[in-house]
Amino acid sequence: MIFGEFQTVEAEGTVLAHSVRLSDGSFSKGHKLDRSDIDRLTAAGIDRVIAARIEAGDLMEDEAAEQLARAIAPDHLTFSEAATGRVNIHSAVDGLFVANRAAVDRLNSVDPAITLACLADHVPVRSGDMVATFKIIPLAVSGAKVAAGVDVLRQSTVFEVKPFQPHAVSLVATELPSLKTTVMDKTARILSQRLQVAGSALQREERVAHEANAVAEAICRALEVRDRLPKLVIVFGASAVIDAGDVIPAAIRLAGGEVIQVGMPVDPGNLLVLGRVGDVHVVGAPGCARSPKENGFDWVLDRILAGEQPTPRDISGMGVGGLLMEIQSRPRPRDVVVKPAAEISVAVVLLAAGKASRMGEGGAHKLLAEFDGIPLVRRSASIAIASGASVVVTVTGHRREDIERALGDLAVERVHNADYASGMASSLAAGVGTRAAQKADGVLVMLADMPGITSDDLKALIAAFRDAGGQVIVRAVSGGKRGNPVILPRSVLNAVMRLEGDVGARHIIETSGFSVIDVEIGEAAHLDVDTPEAVVAAGGILRG
Repeated sequence: MIFGEFQTVEAEGTVLAHSVRLSDGSFSKGHKLDRSDIDRLTAAGIDRVIAARIEAGDLMEDEAAEQLARAIAPDHLTFSEAATGRVNIHSAVDGLFVANRAAVDRLNSVDPAITLACLADHVPVRSGDMVATFKIIPLAVSGAKVAAGVDVLRQSTVFEVKPFQPHAVSLVATELPSLKTTVMDKTARILSQRLQVAGSALQREERVAHEANAVAEAICRALEVRDRLPKLVIVFGASAVIDAGDVIPAAIRLAGGEVIQVGMPVDPGNLLVLGRVGDVHVVGAPGCARSPKENGFDWVLDRILAGEQPTPRDISGMGVGGLLMEIQSRPRPRDVVVKPAAEISVAVVLLAAGKASRMGEGGAHKLLAEFDGIPLVRRSASIAIASGASVVVTVTGHRREDIERALGDLAVERVHNADYASGMASSLAAGVGTRAAQKADGVLVMLADMPGITSDDLKALIAAFRDAGGQVIVRAVSGGKRGNPVILPRSVLNAVMRLEGDVGARHIIETSGFSVIDVEIGEAAHLDVDTPEAVVAAGGILRG
């Protein structure tokens, strides 16, 4: 390819490097000039153009990008059409993205004109996430160089997505007088949330004494139970593992298994134990895994759920990048192919789990108060359904049976948050962690105690989210002051699931890196009913 400035009269057959605007139209970048184009440019007084003359053996940028993309095995991947020399690659499943860094480096060393960028090795992805992109830098590139790149891509698996495989998971938790029952309950709940994202479920839990024999017997009982899915046993010790002869590794050996690794170079997560009894992995979880924040346990768990068999070398190789810090999810790399607005899905998570403590001890439940003869929680759920959302997930907690009775036969998915007393974060995690919410492009978080919200308000929020391509945060405001509901894009949902305590998603909204679109809906954005007086003032009648 010959690139440079050409006299217009001699530029027939060249490809424009930049767009050219004329009084009666324009020529776009990449346009190949023919004789009639030359005449139009000359008539417009344009005597020179920046362009490229394609030589024998060259490939245009889109064809080059397509040839490279076709060299990638399509398993569990989808490919965009080539545009401006770029092909974007997305995951077709929920799974683990695995990259061969040496192969990626070899491809990128073929020629600076040929580039491949991808996610880091062994990161979890959702179906639809962008995982890699081929980009040809110039307008055309040597066909021989592209062929060399294709050879690199075919010699080995450069990258792939390994689908998460549902497992039947057993939890063995050891007890000591110093460990509160509430901590053990929270541990089981957080483990369930971790597993749910990967399509697995906590099938059973057994609590035993913090002794090797007791743990070994519990592991054996878990292995003896018939399960339709592959098994996984996770052990949470009441005391940290400090030696290869400690309780958990000793229990794995007593159960007839082998200890693969004790300790890992990931912090938090150093004190992990990995073993195997037969073909079933047994993971001794570090104490930090009682928290939803990312730690080394997540890295090993993801590999097992994706069908890998982690080795000592795999674990010892996690040191670079193993110093973890608490960061919020970042948007994925830019994508030139935007999903049509009509195809962008939004799920509603309706929070109806709170204790309603400001209603007074033993007082009526605000969500059972009637507005126009309808319990508020049912009214809110009906408004959510009428918004056109793909699904409505209602999170229950306090007075679950009464709330579910009020919902009646409404077409909503129900999830119970047994830990509702810990605050809003646990209810958010329960709602956005459902399969239905995880599959949506965005989640509209709605409080069930806001009687002023209408279906038109929700439609306006959803329309703003779709018009922005589903890559923004949308927030209801009143007079410019932030309020509720809000819509969160899928990329931040994992960060939401790591929240703890009586907090909402405000910090995530402010630190995610996404643009925030405010939609004015008036006083409804601020009107909630937390007291009996507020219920009456809003036009409600106290019931239940």
